[in-house]
Amino acid sequence: MLNAPKMVVPAPAQPTLPVIGSHDRYPVRRIYCVGRNYVAHVREMGGDETRDFPLVFQKPRDAVVQSGETVPYPPGTDDFHYELELMAVMKSGGYDIPESEALDHVFGYGICLDMTRRRVTGQPDAPRLPWEMKKSFDHSAPCGPVYPVSEVGHPSSGSIRLAVNGRVQQDSDLSLMIWKTPEIISTLSRYFSLEPGDVIMTGTPDGVGPVVTGDELVGTIDGLGELRISIG
Repeated sequence: MLNAPKMVVPAPAQPTLPVIGSHDRYPVRRIYCVGRNYVAHVREMGGDETRDFPLVFQKPRDAVVQSGETVPYPPGTDDFHYELELMAVMKSGGYDIPESEALDHVFGYGICLDMTRRRVTGQPDAPRLPWEMKKSFDHSAPCGPVYPVSEVGHPSSGSIRLAVNGRVQQDSDLSLMIWKTPEIISTLSRYFSLEPGDVIMTGTPDGVGPVVTGDELVGTIDGLGELRISIG
């Protein structure tokens, strides 16, 4: 094609995740996150235990870090935390998905980490800072490979566990999620058009805590392998 338009700056790379049992890759469109989805975690953070509307925020897709890679310790904090989570990835979607049909739109599942600046240095009123400052920074979304539904079904129970330098810090069960995966998908679809490529992080159990440079993190969920990163 003559005179085809060119990008005036280099186009951003498309983040993708490996798919177990395939050479194909899963393209990441958006990353939706749900907070305070385990009662014990709500308690450890001093929150209200009532089953209220889920806390929702997003991360940029270029925050994805592959399993086996290094997460740089981020600037602007001296209190950098891990939060291990189950992720669901979409193959279809739309608006107003009924809860009864929500799982029909899921391509697969995996393990992810919601890395968090628990404290932002130089900001005395950190709890009122925008969540983007604490949650949506570079390298804040380590993700393991995707396990297709055809291989693992729809996990609703099973161990979710994180070890830091070989010591278990988070140890819970998916069955303890306050908002289950179908509820999360249906709720999100009231306000966003869910689409293929969307990744949903479903919340972390209790046991969150700080990491420092040199730490090795290994997260596991029954049937979904492991996610392994180091802090650099």
